[in-house]
Amino acid sequence: MPPPQQWQRPPQKKSGMGVAGVLGAVFGSLAALFVLLVIGIAVIGNASSSETSTPVAIPTYDPDEYEHTPDPSDRPTERSSDRPTEQPTERPTERPTERPTQRPTQRPTTPARVSVNTSLRNNTMYRAGSLPRLNCRGGNVNQFNHGQLKALILKTGRCMDKAWQPILEKQGIRFRPPNYAIASRKGRGACGDYPSPGSMVPYYCPRNSTIYASTSALASGVGNAPGYGEIISWHGGTISMMAHEYGHHVQNITGLMNSWWSSTLESSSQSGKLALSRRLELQATCFAGMWMRSVASSYPVNTAQRSRLFWFYGQVGDWPGRPRDHGKPANNNLWFRQGWEKSKTYQCNTWLASSSTVS
Repeated sequence: MPPPQQWQRPPQKKSGMGVAGVLGAVFGSLAALFVLLVIGIAVIGNASSSETSTPVAIPTYDPDEYEHTPDPSDRPTERSSDRPTEQPTERPTERPTERPTQRPTQRPTTPARVSVNTSLRNNTMYRAGSLPRLNCRGGNVNQFNHGQLKALILKTGRCMDKAWQPILEKQGIRFRPPNYAIASRKGRGACGDYPSPGSMVPYYCPRNSTIYASTSALASGVGNAPGYGEIISWHGGTISMMAHEYGHHVQNITGLMNSWWSSTLESSSQSGKLALSRRLELQATCFAGMWMRSVASSYPVNTAQRSRLFWFYGQVGDWPGRPRDHGKPANNNLWFRQGWEKSKTYQCNTWLASSSTVS
């Protein structure tokens, strides 16, 4: 595979980080702390009711505008159970401020209630094991075509529902699918603009359990940040990133996200808060590896494409001059491969991993 440097876009003005990079370097520490604080506002509100430009960022669920108050007409465009459509739809039974499940739930066929552990290290979801092998074909999709990429995102999102729902419900965890808002260029959602200004990454908003993405940004990038379609021509790379975002939804409904935020509030240092963020992000990457493995035979992901995915995850993550909140590229590669090769939920327990593997 070509080295990462060949995927970098030339600076628009001069060599170096450019205006955005300089600002990021100067205000990186303050910005990182601000993002963590505003994320907390969203998560706590949910309880009561990064992009890098060289060469690309792991997507995250935390945009810089969590303080945005959604307009009443601002709704996700789809949910994972819908057909691809441009018309706004919303699950009628779920309010955007619904609290993530943290109490034991009871399946209709199970007479006894199941105790659910929502902690980071001993979460009940670690008993869920492997994802079922499902038939989920990617097909011959042009990821530079909005309609085709959007349809693929929604189709594979439904496959992710079918994969995660049975193994979580078997452990007594109440499942609900995420919503999706997929724009051709940009839009505005409950957690702010998508993509975030100057960014090309999708993100998960826990406020309304919605995954937001711009198909043009995913494929072609924004500014100096190249799109996933420019890094890896096969659409499986982009879909694996959507599986990462889905991993954040899994963290939300299993209580991992609330527990992460509680630990973040208790941390007395910025370095401690960033270390917690890296564990959260790398766990979502591990979940993405699990899902891609679960559909490898049908998507399909052959040996050559698997190698491309592994290479791809060695190009994403934290880069010099940016907040250390996602993990270095080598560890993004490590945790994606961990999910792929070990393929069990407890093998994605980054909260018990050594600090060197989540740096």
